[in-house]
Amino acid sequence: MGGNLKSRANHKLSLAILASIVLLASFASAQSLNSGAQPIALNAQLAESLTVSLSANAVNFTLAAGSASNSGSTNVTATTAWVLKPGRTQVTVDAYFASAAAALTDGAGNNIPSSAFKISDNGGASSPLVNTVAFGAANAGLRLATVAITGANKNSNRTDNMAFNIDLSGGTLPQLPAATYTGTLNIQAQATP
Repeated sequence: MGGNLKSRANHKLSLAILASIVLLASFASAQSLNSGAQPIALNAQLAESLTVSLSANAVNFTLAAGSASNSGSTNVTATTAWVLKPGRTQVTVDAYFASAAAALTDGAGNNIPSSAFKISDNGGASSPLVNTVAFGAANAGLRLATVAITGANKNSNRTDNMAFNIDLSGGTLPQLPAATYTGTLNIQAQATP
């Protein structure tokens, strides 16, 4: 009987050892297996841009000989939008003609100069196009805006609501003959370093 007990105790010990080995083996096989990390390089570029969009691209005038007040048929809103790189210091918005002497012409030598064409920007006083700006002819432009660029507005926009008038009261303009006068007013923006 004593040998039987000893044999049973050895058997229990063998079973316990075997259970421990099986348990350890199952823990070892249940551990995660990971691959090495594979990198993906990411490059995202936000392109620099500067745009001007207009609410209308035609304005009509009914002229009265010698009159200082010949308003345009509609106002035009220019929306200037930009996304700029570091180093840009300002955005300017200019209105201009290709000729100071002939902003509008009848094609037969009768002209309305840029000095007779006036813009009221955002409800301000009407100003003639008599300045030299970044674009167009000398003495044929008007700077509508200068916006200082900081870290807070490198991606921004502005709006200029323009009302137009042709002043035919000065110089030889009261003597203009009846005709259709046409011209092109340009609105353009520039971002400078």
